[in-house]
Amino acid sequence: MEWRDEGLIIGVRRHGEASTIVEAMTRAHGRHLGLVRGGRSARLRATLQPGNTVGLVWRARLDEHLGSFAVEPLALRAGRLMGSALALAGINYLAALVRVLPERDPHQTVYEAASLIAEALDSALAPTLIARFEAQILAECGFRLDLSRCAATGATDRLVYVSPKSGRAVSAEAGAPWRDRLLRLPPFLREGAPLEARPSADEIAEAFRLTGFFLARALFSLRGEPLPDSRAAFLAAAAREAR
Repeated sequence: MEWRDEGLIIGVRRHGEASTIVEAMTRAHGRHLGLVRGGRSARLRATLQPGNTVGLVWRARLDEHLGSFAVEPLALRAGRLMGSALALAGINYLAALVRVLPERDPHQTVYEAASLIAEALDSALAPTLIARFEAQILAECGFRLDLSRCAATGATDRLVYVSPKSGRAVSAEAGAPWRDRLLRLPPFLREGAPLEARPSADEIAEAFRLTGFFLARALFSLRGEPLPDSRAAFLAAAAREAR
């Protein structure tokens, strides 16, 4: 069996004396692992780094086998990302989020979003993009936050809260009596917010409180796990960058 695809490398581990097992989020084949023979060689070491995008040829005798990867470099950004503590923390957390998805389950929009984020992890946009990606992962796993209209009135304006019970938006007027029990909805997470939005530090913190609440309840707790340590590391790095 054989297929060709492109993938964002999210993990590499040693296998034997000279080879590596590479984990990549691919465009058409989901999160996929494969053996790269000679992957620890000087020729391949710079290519096989988390954060790089590579062309992949996967081969195996049977579909359920690990199989092997042949790789070619497409976008080698890892060297640049290594110069940023925020980017290093970000690629680790990006990998943890992608690993929530079943192995070999195609999610093309996740691949495209993860690739966009990887390119921007050493920029001021990184926290905004990661917060949005958390909401996307929730949606891919069957828990989409409904931020398009007020759960109580159907209004589409002045949406400033989210119900912790339903994950639906609530308007300022409808939510006022229960505002202490509701989660804040920062504008950049709303439907149709521009990708290049530059939220304030407080809005970013509110976004991560919102997505973190639902990630913990709807995904990680069901797996018997806490939120990843890499999330706390990324948030700490983002806070240092914001000072």
